[in-house]
Amino acid sequence: MSVLDYQALAAAPLATDPFPHLLVAGFVPPATLTAIAADLPPIGKGGSFPPGSVTLGPAARALMEEMEGPVLRAAIAARLDLDLTDAPTMVTLRGFTGPRDGRIHCDSLAKRVTVLLYLNQATDAWAHHEGCLRLLRGPDDLEDFAVEVPPVNGTLLVFANGPTTWHGHKTFVGPRYSVQLNYMTTDAKARSELRRHRISAFVKRLTRAA
Repeated sequence: MSVLDYQALAAAPLATDPFPHLLVAGFVPPATLTAIAADLPPIGKGGSFPPGSVTLGPAARALMEEMEGPVLRAAIAARLDLDLTDAPTMVTLRGFTGPRDGRIHCDSLAKRVTVLLYLNQATDAWAHHEGCLRLLRGPDDLEDFAVEVPPVNGTLLVFANGPTTWHGHKTFVGPRYSVQLNYMTTDAKARSELRRHRISAFVKRLTRAA
């Protein structure tokens, strides 16, 4: 059974400012989001973790599996008018944002498409704009943004990567859960990126154990 609202994805407008993107509020329905949030592990350090490197409950595992599944792939390919049939996937989980996160950047061009799914409940903490992702018109000014995305309530953000897909957010330190799915350009690049995340996750576990 699907845990995601594909009808909302199909109905969302394809915005073009500052670059083409899809923004879907409530892509994870509220009751499902509550169950998923309860199944996420505490993560006290920054960085991206492959789902297999952390302990997930059944609702969270089902979400990770569906994120890499054929239904979401076909829906995103149709909305972005891309052929993603053979694109390798990479899924990572983030659960903590530190003082150095959120700097303005474009994603690696090894990632054809970036998909971000936010798993936090809406609270007053996000009303001050810290930790809210901004889609930017350039690389130099965090205030020159077209869209700001609070990382709450199962919101989905999708965009095809390019040399001008600048984004970032104001500093936020604390729990901030998100799933990032990427459709990659080649298997070799996908394996290299995933291997890097696995090594990083392993080192973080050793540090935490020490």
